[in-house]
Amino acid sequence: MKKEILTLLPPDYTWGESIYYLESVDSTSNYAKILAKSGAPEGTAVIARCQAGGRGRMGRSFHSPEGGLYLTVILRPKCKAQELMHLTCGAGVATGNAIFAVTGIRPGLKWINDLVIGAKKVGGILTEMSLTPDGFVDYALIGIGINCKDTIPPELIEIATALDREAGEEISVATLAAALLRELHTLSCTIFSEKEALLDRYRTFCITIGKEVLLIRGEEKRQAFALDITDDGGLLVKFPDGTQDIISSGEASVRGLFGYSS
Repeated sequence: MKKEILTLLPPDYTWGESIYYLESVDSTSNYAKILAKSGAPEGTAVIARCQAGGRGRMGRSFHSPEGGLYLTVILRPKCKAQELMHLTCGAGVATGNAIFAVTGIRPGLKWINDLVIGAKKVGGILTEMSLTPDGFVDYALIGIGINCKDTIPPELIEIATALDREAGEEISVATLAAALLRELHTLSCTIFSEKEALLDRYRTFCITIGKEVLLIRGEEKRQAFALDITDDGGLLVKFPDGTQDIISSGEASVRGLFGYSS
């Protein structure tokens, strides 16, 4: 798989020497974190055929059977943590671009990290940062999981889908991996210089804006209306009493998606 991916990357792709391909791993992000702590350079990518312990936000597991794309890239931006809060939004745009390039299907982006087609999840993104004692980013991880092959278990069939099902044909994981690596390479070069454009594109594809949402933070649940995405990637919401707030953590379930109906 690694050789095939390398043949699909353009000559100006500068990260090609730092691709790790694994048949199986607990989590590509866990593996990448070990490499990052050992000094692995920016652009180091970990790709796995399957994951035994794929992770999503808030500690949730991510179904990761053979046939999907599971990839984590290490970035080393020279900035403080607060300057990189829009990273997940940027990664969402990059992943959507890659899927569109390979399949012709543009997934929607459910704030903040879910990729959806129709009303079903097709993938997810998990970003993590490690900071130096003075508050600068030591490294950042972009972990991405995409359902490429229709191996959705019966208990998830109502809320999840796969690219081959939506496209009506088999999807080459290597081709998608190469497209995604190209997009993430571009993102690393533009994450600051094109921040406004990245966020505008995220807003364009974000299916959460303009919808009723259920905000979940710990044990607290509140109904709200999603107004916009802030310049830091937060979700601006309006509550029934007319007050507004910016949500930067927790979950925002969208009515009509993933089983949320009331």
